[in-house]
Amino acid sequence: MSLDIPDPLQRWRLLLGDPAESACGGLSAEAQAADAALDWLYGRDSDRASRGERSAGLGPSALSTPDWINTIHTLFPKEVIERLEQDAVERYGIDEVVTNLEVLERIEPSESLLRAVLHTKHLMNPEVLAAARKLVAEVVRRIMEKLATEVRQAFSGSRDRRRRSRMKVARNFDFRQTLAANLHRYDPQRRKLYVERPIFISRTKRHAEPWDIVLLIDQSGSMVDSVIHSAVMAACLWQLPGMRTRLVAFDTAVVDLTADVSDPVELLMKVQLGGGTDIAKAVAYAQSLVANPSKSIVVLVSDFYEGGSEHELVRRVKALVESGAKVLGLAALDSNAEPNYDREMAARLVREGAQIGAMTPGQLAGWLAEKVQG
Repeated sequence: MSLDIPDPLQRWRLLLGDPAESACGGLSAEAQAADAALDWLYGRDSDRASRGERSAGLGPSALSTPDWINTIHTLFPKEVIERLEQDAVERYGIDEVVTNLEVLERIEPSESLLRAVLHTKHLMNPEVLAAARKLVAEVVRRIMEKLATEVRQAFSGSRDRRRRSRMKVARNFDFRQTLAANLHRYDPQRRKLYVERPIFISRTKRHAEPWDIVLLIDQSGSMVDSVIHSAVMAACLWQLPGMRTRLVAFDTAVVDLTADVSDPVELLMKVQLGGGTDIAKAVAYAQSLVANPSKSIVVLVSDFYEGGSEHELVRRVKALVESGAKVLGLAALDSNAEPNYDREMAARLVREGAQIGAMTPGQLAGWLAEKVQG
């Protein structure tokens, strides 16, 4: 059962820390446990006092990492637990949160912890790695469940207003025809339109020639979110008819992971984050995979900070575009947040005909569907 503190003074005391005790009063036994758990984590920040943040009397050594995990899972609701665990691995670098077997067996799966596992899996013994794989599998399942729906909707065909549909789903709802068909049911006194017969339209399937989709994924440490979503996106695209999907990870070397694309968990466990970046070499490999340029799309997911030859990168992107292939460069494939990337290099690639931007996986699915379905 999670912590319940109805007294506002005690809540303020927890927020402000030990210096506020004289004004707010002492804490109950349960609140003291919460205070110790919070200070175990945030007490590590040596600058907290200068910022006026909380500080309590217990130091980081008062709890072990497994004890802390057990405590926060007992005291706090799920959303607070996820934030505390995220701060532990990302803000304070407490690797033991994802390398300790006892902790991994209790921890709440989340994308922040998946990122931590990918960064630290080389530190894990086989038993811990097996537990970590279960965490990865659960997070991937959640991401894939959402993304698979978006991909199916994107590739479900164009709307055809000439034909009605019995599939009563929101994306097929025809507002205009529904309004016209029910105008006689408008009540002027109540100023309401009563809809008796909603109208849904059909969709047409476009059977195009097979397309080749090549996903080039920068596996440098800063691109971990994009690596995760690219792996899941590739698995979703792999299941679509009329498309051949390849997934290639790169740093200074190029690794074709297409053999594992149907299993994003296995794929992610093989990714090696970090190292340098040779984007030109990756684009050269993509060129070798392109057999029919007019039916090929190369999606480069990278921050565009080229560690190899910038001239060679620009030359190869230009050659791909001139051959008829479509080149999309994504500075991020994870969120709508403003990504950090080399804007000068991105601008040079745009001048050679590439499209550059940042997309969520769902937006990328829509973009691909638009190109593939004409």
